[in-house]
Amino acid sequence: MAKVLLVDDERSIRITLSAFLEKENHEVVTASNVEDALSILDKEAFDLVISDVIMSGKSGLDLLKSVRDFGLDTPVIIMTGEPTIETAVMGIQYQASDYLSKPVERKEFLRVVHRVLNIKELLDEKKQLQIENEHYQKNLEALVEQRTAALLEASAGVVSLLAKVIEYRDPYTAGHQRRVGNLAAEIAVNMGLSNKQVEDVRIIGYVHDVGKIVVPSEILSKPGRISEVEMALIKEHAQAGYEMIMEAGLPQAFALAVGQHHERYNGSGYPNKLEHKDILLEAEILVVADVVEAMISHRPYRPARSLETAMQEIEQNKGILYDPEVVDACIRLLNQKDYTVDDTSHKVQITREEYN
Repeated sequence: MAKVLLVDDERSIRITLSAFLEKENHEVVTASNVEDALSILDKEAFDLVISDVIMSGKSGLDLLKSVRDFGLDTPVIIMTGEPTIETAVMGIQYQASDYLSKPVERKEFLRVVHRVLNIKELLDEKKQLQIENEHYQKNLEALVEQRTAALLEASAGVVSLLAKVIEYRDPYTAGHQRRVGNLAAEIAVNMGLSNKQVEDVRIIGYVHDVGKIVVPSEILSKPGRISEVEMALIKEHAQAGYEMIMEAGLPQAFALAVGQHHERYNGSGYPNKLEHKDILLEAEILVVADVVEAMISHRPYRPARSLETAMQEIEQNKGILYDPEVVDACIRLLNQKDYTVDDTSHKVQITREEYN
């Protein structure tokens, strides 16, 4: 059971959403405006805040900003009947946990609430583990060893959870992250990289699209043509993924590679238009694996393409969009007889070196 603060200036919506939550055994406190909500937050702690964006007086984004200015890491879900790029971008900037479009359907509402609370629980456990580790660190080497192992296990759990979250959010690409991670790892093997680099690339691939959590679900699963506005929202996921990986306490190299997985060799990618010399090798491997897997998989807006078409794409753009060494390694791999992309889930193995 969680304690939830629900903020909306429409009484009927407060009543309806409260009923949804209370039926799931959550405790609900409501407020009709931002001022009342801030007063409540000053006196009580909550597991989750759910707020409308457009209200009389201050907006839900003002509330979200104030929550962060107060130093609170409480998850916040924002809702709006008038979604815009500006709203989505500000939501990302102020670390909104999710974004719902009105009218809100019960099933989608509860699914988002459940997912956000699950992530919070995992991160809370991780924070508690870190606190305990710091408390016992002095002169207790054996305990430090034990807690370090627990931290690695918790981090591996965070990776696994984040990988699953986006698959639940975007059913049309279920398994995409897993297959990209496995393909990227096999490319790394073909390039002669170390075992550690191979596993790092696999892990990064497993979470590379986690930033799509900030993109409304209806856009991710839209079967028709994506508009410019919707594409702009989708493009926010690379930077959002970087920030989420950093917030989760995972290694910075993982976060950097996730943030760079849509950069391109010639600087034509996003979000920062980085060129080859500024892009991590892990990210350049991920770029090629991501493109190949996406092309050979079905999408709601187009059928799957052939492996030969995917190979032609990366070969033609070698040295333009993609790192030549990575492309050559991928082509060698794909040319193997009866080759298929590995679709199994490998155990996540984060080493101590990541935290040194």
